[in-house]
Amino acid sequence: MGFSNLLFLWAAILPVIVLLYYFFRKKYKDQPISSTIFWEEVMQETKASPYLKYLQKNALLYLQLLALILFVLALMNPFIKSNQMAGEQLIWIVDTSATMLAGKEESTFEQHKKEMSELISNLNGHPVTIITTGDEPKTVVRQETNVAAIQSAIKGLEVTYEEQQLAKAIDVAQAFIGDMATSIYVFTDSVERGELPIESERIKWVVKGGSKELENVAITRFAATAFGDGALALVQLTNESKREKGVQLSLLDHEGNEVAKETILLKAQEEFTKTFENLPLSQGLSANIQVEDDYEADNMMLALLNNNFSQIVVDQQMHQLVQKGFQALTSNVKIAPSDQLKSMSSEAIIVTNQTKLLQQTSAPMVLIGRDDELTKEVNNLVDISDDALFAFSSLEDVYVNAVYPGFDHFETIATIGDNPFIQRSSRGDIVILADIQSTDWPLHPSFPLFLWSLQNELVEGTTSLGMFSPNESRAVSLTSGDWSIYSEGDEYIASFTNASQFKAPSKPGFYSVRLNDEQKQFIVQLPSKERTITEGTSFELGSLERNGEEQSSKKSILIWLLIPILVLLVIEWEVQRRRGFTN
Repeated sequence: MGFSNLLFLWAAILPVIVLLYYFFRKKYKDQPISSTIFWEEVMQETKASPYLKYLQKNALLYLQLLALILFVLALMNPFIKSNQMAGEQLIWIVDTSATMLAGKEESTFEQHKKEMSELISNLNGHPVTIITTGDEPKTVVRQETNVAAIQSAIKGLEVTYEEQQLAKAIDVAQAFIGDMATSIYVFTDSVERGELPIESERIKWVVKGGSKELENVAITRFAATAFGDGALALVQLTNESKREKGVQLSLLDHEGNEVAKETILLKAQEEFTKTFENLPLSQGLSANIQVEDDYEADNMMLALLNNNFSQIVVDQQMHQLVQKGFQALTSNVKIAPSDQLKSMSSEAIIVTNQTKLLQQTSAPMVLIGRDDELTKEVNNLVDISDDALFAFSSLEDVYVNAVYPGFDHFETIATIGDNPFIQRSSRGDIVILADIQSTDWPLHPSFPLFLWSLQNELVEGTTSLGMFSPNESRAVSLTSGDWSIYSEGDEYIASFTNASQFKAPSKPGFYSVRLNDEQKQFIVQLPSKERTITEGTSFELGSLERNGEEQSSKKSILIWLLIPILVLLVIEWEVQRRRGFTN
């Protein structure tokens, strides 16, 4: 608190003058008079204000002194000094990751939204830019000075469950700085000082951290796979708290039925792993824990059970273009001799031309060419069907010199004239009825795209799209059409037509995409980095100066003095009226 008009300090002599006046004023002494002329009048006055009579002797003095003191303070123009948000502009980087939902009585995210609303009163016309974090940082408002628009933007902020990726948001903020002195506020749960670039003298960093001493028990790992006639699941729990925690762990199938349950007592900072065997087969499983902690988003984890074939084994006799093509897609590719393929078929997807393996293996396989038939020459263009395998690969320009005879009971999805070119068996085998060296297919961009679609279908399964991170954009293997996304509770989420621009929902859970009678499942999984919370701290780095002093604001409190002065004057008038002006 300070005073801008100290020159009026001389007015402090006025209360002293009033006090001296009361010291030297005439004092009257009660004197009994033998007349009863005014008896009735005196009795009426006494009955009208019996409790105020004693105070009336001194109340006027107190009221006048108080009014004069307040009047002197008002003349000196008192103000409250507060630091003003420095710089010519303000940039707010808002963390919208899942860990912002942690908190005791209120989440860190809601606390920061309240802090942002309070900061609006100190903008003083400075433009504000709000940037949210994520894989693709978004600019909510840009160089905005309208307080109502900023307030509306703050209310519309929501947690997106994505990874923080603060560095990307900082890069976006750098584009708005230019040559302007800027205060950058970072509203997050936790950030290290070394993560902030402080080489510029035009930037002041103000970090608003999260709550401290939060307790958390998380599911840090959950894997499930089909095993024989049942399913096998592994769950890992981590207690990040400083005290012992009781946890109720349960496994649910895709329809929400409980298939396993266990009560666990976790010690402080303990990591616990549990394996569940002989679980019933289901499209998916979810692990859930019930525990008293300050972060609920990591109390659930999901897994899809389609198949356990994650490796691709390519026959050593296959053309090197086939081998290199699959190796370019994934590192989980193995080249094996032809006589060893049968023994490996139970744990991998086989790429070969050995027709006999179609009957000897239980896993879907890719047959490129045939070793039990002879080819015949063809002279037509490739004609493809509306199948998901060709969602990103068009084969119209592919030249094929010769093809093998097709399989009678297989579905033909691509033809050359009247001859089948690509077929699919009832269990999901893909058959390409031509040798790669008999085509110019590897010279076309459609070849690696087709192999990618092939790998996506066989490894992840024909009934699912796999696993996605919140808001992840990724090309998926789907036929063209108006697809719709639905939640586990059959709630409509969104629609899309371009499979190359598929975007997953933000909230973790089971989802499905539907087109007419076709349906595929997928899950949105909370990123592993969002399953751990750290203690947040608030700090400032750097400073912006103007004329050698940091910017500050002076908020006058004169109005709060004038109101009580007026009230005191009214009270003085009433006291004087009761006593009688002639007295």
